[in-house]
Amino acid sequence: QVQLVESGGGLVQPGGSLSLSCAASGSIARIVVMAWYRQAPGEQRELVASFTSSGSTNYADSVKGRFTISRDNAKNTMYLQMNTLKPEDTAVYYCQMTYRSSGTGALQGTWGQGTQVTVSS
Repeated sequence: QVQLVESGGGLVQPGGSLSLSCAASGSIARIVVMAWYRQAPGEQRELVASFTSSGSTNYADSVKGRFTISRDNAKNTMYLQMNTLKPEDTAVYYCQMTYRSSGTGALQGTWGQGTQVTVSS
């Protein structure tokens, strides 16, 4: 069974920074995509940033220039550095991974439990 464990959320003032991490463990043959999503109260879950196995990255327009996604392949860990945070960045942040199972080779996906990020003065 593959698990994603997130950490790093919290309360920060506008203009501040936070760093999130997402560690994957379990029967993973190959990670295809790792991504960060967020969901604010009353809103749909939205893609924040993604990282493919080829090395390409994508960002939502609302976070470009402020957020940076990165990964440590040796540790199967993904990070999200968030700078110049705004109140509208307040949400529960989820990591998501699409991977090939080491057992069956099947393409599967899983989500982390979510971590709260609150930007407020």
